Amino acid sequence: MTVRTVLFDADGVIQRPTFDWWRRLGTLVPANGAAFVEDLMAAERPALVGKIDFREALGDVLRRWKSTASIAEAIEPWRWFVAVPEVVELIQSLRAAGIECHLATNQQAYRRAIMQDERGYGAWFDRTFYSCDLGLAKPDPAYFREILRTIDVPASEVLFIDDNAANVAGAQSVGILAELYDLSSGVPALIDLLRRHDLPVRG
Repeated sequence: MTVRTVLFDADGVIQRPTFDWWRRLGTLVPANGAAFVEDLMAAERPALVGKIDFREALGDVLRRWKSTASIAEAIEPWRWFVAVPEVVELIQSLRAAGIECHLATNQQAYRRAIMQDERGYGAWFDRTFYSCDLGLAKPDPAYFREILRTIDVPASEVLFIDDNAANVAGAQSVGILAELYDLSSGVPALIDLLRRHDLPVRG
């Protein structure tokens, strides 16, 4: 079948961190920084599906660890990312050729606001699917089924690109063509991936 829709993950596919935010978060407590960060990541998970306010969850973790950092200071690293221009250009070239492109990403509402409202990601895609809006997150097959229902395109005509193997497997489980890709392999590797699916890309 011909691919006529592409779903792009965000982190690791179209955007990359600008600072070592993991290490920075670890400095917010005097000891056991790695365990503290793991606790933060666990606290974020319900926020990814819109069940809690991430700021409140972050505050709870800071208090539990007796950190002197403010919520504003602790949440700042979630802003430390940038979209890769060459990837954004690829997406626009696909759209110009008639291929629908959608964003499919796990994000809590705070980061969604940065991406969608502050940095204008919505203009780069035909549709944006943030997990906090859907109430579902990758790799849950229900997340992908909801996207397919919304875009009304057969799974066999949809390509999904993500840097997480579990997410790729989740998409494949509902019949979507899915490929593993990470920005660390370079933009030419993404171009080759798209060409393997006979998609019209330049470069």
